[in-house]
Amino acid sequence: MSMATKTDTQPPTLHTADSHDLIRVHGARVNNLHDVSVEIPKRRLTVFTGVSGSGKSSLVFGTIAAESQRLINETYSAFVQGFMPTLARPDVDLLEGLTTAIIVDQERMGSNPRSTVGTATDAHAMLRILFSRLGQPHIGSPNAYSFNVPSVKASGAITVERGAGRTKTEKATFHRLGGMCPRCEGMGSVTDFDRSALYDENLSLDEGALTIPGYSMDGWYGRIYRGCGFFDSAKPIRKYTKRELHDLLYKEPTKIKVDGINLTYEGLIPKIQKSMLSKDVDALQPHIRAFVERAVTFSTCPECNGTRLAQEALSSKIDGRNIADVCAMQISDLADWVRSLDEPSVAPLLTGLQHLLDAFTEIGLGYLSLDRPAGTLSGGEAQRTKMIRHLGSSLTDVTYVFDEPTIGLHPHDIARMNDLLLQLRDKGNTVLVVEHKPEAIAIADHVVDLGPGAGTEGGEVVFEGTVEGLRASGTLTGRHLDDRASVKPAVRTPSGVLEVRGADTHNLQNVDVDIPLGVLVVLTGVAGSGKSSLIDGSVAGREGVVTVDQGAIRGSRRSNPATYTGLLDPIRKAFAKANGVKPALFSANSEGACPACNGAGVIYTDLGVMATVESTCEECEGKRFQSAVLEFTFGGRSIADVLAMPVTEAEEFFGAGETRIPAAHKILERLADVGLGYLSLGQPLSTLSGGERQRIKLATRMAEKGGVYVLDEPTTGLHLADVEQLLGLLDRLVDSGKSVIVIEHHQAVMAHADWIIDLGPGAGHDGGRIVFEGTPADLVATRPTLTGEHLAAYVGA
Repeated sequence: MSMATKTDTQPPTLHTADSHDLIRVHGARVNNLHDVSVEIPKRRLTVFTGVSGSGKSSLVFGTIAAESQRLINETYSAFVQGFMPTLARPDVDLLEGLTTAIIVDQERMGSNPRSTVGTATDAHAMLRILFSRLGQPHIGSPNAYSFNVPSVKASGAITVERGAGRTKTEKATFHRLGGMCPRCEGMGSVTDFDRSALYDENLSLDEGALTIPGYSMDGWYGRIYRGCGFFDSAKPIRKYTKRELHDLLYKEPTKIKVDGINLTYEGLIPKIQKSMLSKDVDALQPHIRAFVERAVTFSTCPECNGTRLAQEALSSKIDGRNIADVCAMQISDLADWVRSLDEPSVAPLLTGLQHLLDAFTEIGLGYLSLDRPAGTLSGGEAQRTKMIRHLGSSLTDVTYVFDEPTIGLHPHDIARMNDLLLQLRDKGNTVLVVEHKPEAIAIADHVVDLGPGAGTEGGEVVFEGTVEGLRASGTLTGRHLDDRASVKPAVRTPSGVLEVRGADTHNLQNVDVDIPLGVLVVLTGVAGSGKSSLIDGSVAGREGVVTVDQGAIRGSRRSNPATYTGLLDPIRKAFAKANGVKPALFSANSEGACPACNGAGVIYTDLGVMATVESTCEECEGKRFQSAVLEFTFGGRSIADVLAMPVTEAEEFFGAGETRIPAAHKILERLADVGLGYLSLGQPLSTLSGGERQRIKLATRMAEKGGVYVLDEPTTGLHLADVEQLLGLLDRLVDSGKSVIVIEHHQAVMAHADWIIDLGPGAGHDGGRIVFEGTPADLVATRPTLTGEHLAAYVGA
């Protein structure tokens, strides 16, 4: 007894294995980081803050998560690594204490038109198994319920070996039942072509009758159409016989020989279907997208009524519902339906499916349906859909890395997201979050603030410690953490209204609303209440409406702010004119490219399964141009000097004197307006943060002619200090006579509005109605909705 007491009083000695409770980063230099050293506690929630472009993503994603993933990949055999993307080691002196990293980023779910919420989360796969076991009548395996699997029939002779070299030929038939609707091939919609948008029938092919982007008679298409022999390319198309017109438009792929070269000829319509329509419309280049929208009409498939499924799959039912009915249900309702099924033979499957569907509701996505195309989800919805598979995971001691998980969330939903992050932490995981919202920063155990500025002026740790310490620290984030906006004392008077009548896209319930013009209108409401549905279905696409959505801009290493915004064109022309040479010389992707690195500025050495080594090109020293091009100057600067300039310097340089280029100056003004004055013109887009890309896109779209601008959550990726600048930009747009409609959850933007339209009261079929229309002051005074309560709390009313 006494011995036991004696043992109890001894201090417990720390086991060596328990001493590794920090992730140590020393000397990180990825992108704009300046030799950053930081210690992050494990099994805690650490939030990384700082202005957009200060280096948060470079530290969290580019250094910690990237190295963790690279080390995991190295545990596989060289054979397996050959099939995996090769990751270079981040530029850092020392990384210690890393654990397996699971990244949940904001990347859209991919814009494959065949992908739906159900197929992206395994819910559809589980339902297919369920229907193949319980569906009446029984039609076959789970593939018979998949709209991505076509039915296949085959018959013919097969050779059967009988031993001792003897064989016997037998007739055999083969049939595999798939669930794909044969008419629309599982797309749910059929396409029809407006022929007048494909060609001008009064011209011949030689005279340039084709009006399809990229189909010029000067190149290969000209050689194929002149040499195929199916029609006369010198004859006007309206004089073609039925046979000739059919060959031009619909002919199946056929081998032909032109000038001794073997080629394949294919009719225009199947060729366009393969090259343009197999991709999501939003992922196409702007000029091709404009052509598709002009030339192609999409209508619901008459055979499957948009369900994508074959008749056999639609005939098989459980409790009077087929798989299409079930996938069209709101997920929260579907979870109740699954709960009502009592079938011991598939009990484990029902439990798994129920758990998955409940996770949707728990994370705030219960208003979606499984047949919703994945490409139509917002960035925030896509990120939360990816989170679902991690919620019920039994893994512990894992590092979860989140990129602004509160994007697209109403203040009411942020508390729920915070609970989920804390749940992951409490299971013994390290949670790293890049975040701007004060409500999400407040729950951190540890805060790392980067700054002090953005781009080259950032990349340093300006504060490390608790949230209270951050408040008192005097850093830019600390000073703005308790910012509160006040409701505007006076609002602008509308100059007219944009009428919306009977809107019923997605969950909208026959909505009639007059959107005021000539003022700043903010659309609010919980996630899933129908804000984007109202805009996409009833406002976007009207004449004079310019929509800036959340879609991330895609950029390779070769694209930069100058190429993306179109700024480089007037600059190249000015250089060419000043030096009497061709503009193509001043493009690093064309004739002016350094021959050693082909204009990339770096040389990649492929080492097989080892990481590809990237080294600065010795010949051009990373400037991307050949030396002869750099001798041509404009205002005493070479093209490489211009691309190295920050926006503010370039704005001065091209704004006055002999070097004045009005077209370039206008674009630079817009980039400075959106707060990107620090960005160098030649910085690769692939190195920019999400907030910076969002604002480059905003600056580019602002150039489009239109009277109404619709912005979908423009505060995405913006620091609290940058939000003020955005509000100033919105005010300038309205004061210049434009109408601005903003879908937004940020209370500072709501308080700044002239008119608020609040949708709700809930999400999915509990939303879709207008619950408030009026000024922010009225909303705060009456607090009739969730938005009103949160806005009143924010402004301290």
